[in-house]
Amino acid sequence: MTVKNLLVTGGAGFIGANFVHYWLANHPQDKVIVLDALTYAGNKANLELVENNPNMTFVHGDICDTALVEKLIDTHQLNTIVHFAAESHVDRSITGPDAFIETNILGTYSLLKAAKKKWIDEPKAKGSEPLTHRFHHVSTDEVYGELGPNDPAFTEETAYAPNSPYSASKAASDHLVRAYHHTYGLEVTTSNCSNNYGPYHFPEKLIPLIITNILFDKPLPVYGDGLQIRDWLYVEDHARGIELVLQKGRIGENYNIGGHNEWANIDIVKLVCKLLNEQFNANPGLAKKYPEAISALANKAEELITFVEDRAGHDWRYAIDATKTNSELGYKPIESFETGIKKTIEWYLVNDGWWKGVL
Repeated sequence: MTVKNLLVTGGAGFIGANFVHYWLANHPQDKVIVLDALTYAGNKANLELVENNPNMTFVHGDICDTALVEKLIDTHQLNTIVHFAAESHVDRSITGPDAFIETNILGTYSLLKAAKKKWIDEPKAKGSEPLTHRFHHVSTDEVYGELGPNDPAFTEETAYAPNSPYSASKAASDHLVRAYHHTYGLEVTTSNCSNNYGPYHFPEKLIPLIITNILFDKPLPVYGDGLQIRDWLYVEDHARGIELVLQKGRIGENYNIGGHNEWANIDIVKLVCKLLNEQFNANPGLAKKYPEAISALANKAEELITFVEDRAGHDWRYAIDATKTNSELGYKPIESFETGIKKTIEWYLVNDGWWKGVL
């Protein structure tokens, strides 16, 4: 498809909104319909910079509303669905798994039903071939379980072993997408990504939580000993990876998108402390803008680190092997962690109106 009319589910969330920004900037001929229920992590303010773009339409609605999705496919002649919408915070899945089952499993099922009906069933009923289409499902590395210190990184062939209600619900949705391809011929692709970071990241997640707590001179909570390891990916590099999957990916295939960038949580926290200390030293105006950031002003942000009881079922290490995506699609992250984390911190320092509104 040279021109795509995309439905982006969860497009007002962190990764979805960044994808919408990226796609509109790089594909000005395409139409983007954003469908978002605006739960706690969805925020229309994430789309303010593109809200007047004539190629973007926002729809406040639920992916579990199959009739709404069918109507959107018809009304906007959609030929592509990029499915980000998901409950994604592991801590919330432990204390309240119901929302994860409903959104991540039943919501994905609802989208698959609507896509199959409009792109395959109705054309066949009229004696026509299925419409050209793509259903791209965005998943996570957490479906693979956890790694030991010397284990090789997750590949697309790694067996699923989810350990939290969140990762189990995402694994179930992955299997549904696969089944709709193999059983009904729906043209699908799936990507499994590592931890994203960057602009519009919801402040309960590690990196923005550390940034905003330092600016309020509040404790920096670190689970357990802080030695849990994650592979970090700048969010725009994730959008670029999905773009390549949509352009070059083989139907029915999974693609891992990672940053080749493993960090222990405690090292991430210490790095953010160091970089914020440096920002306050280099820019005296920050002291006036953030008068409560006393520790950062005194080069002592690291003293705010507070170790707290580890969460239940906390996976020790995740790491993505993106060899397949690199070799088949030519994918490679553009941002190093050094450049990406600096961009992220600078964004939060400038856009305090956004995150204070969220908090």
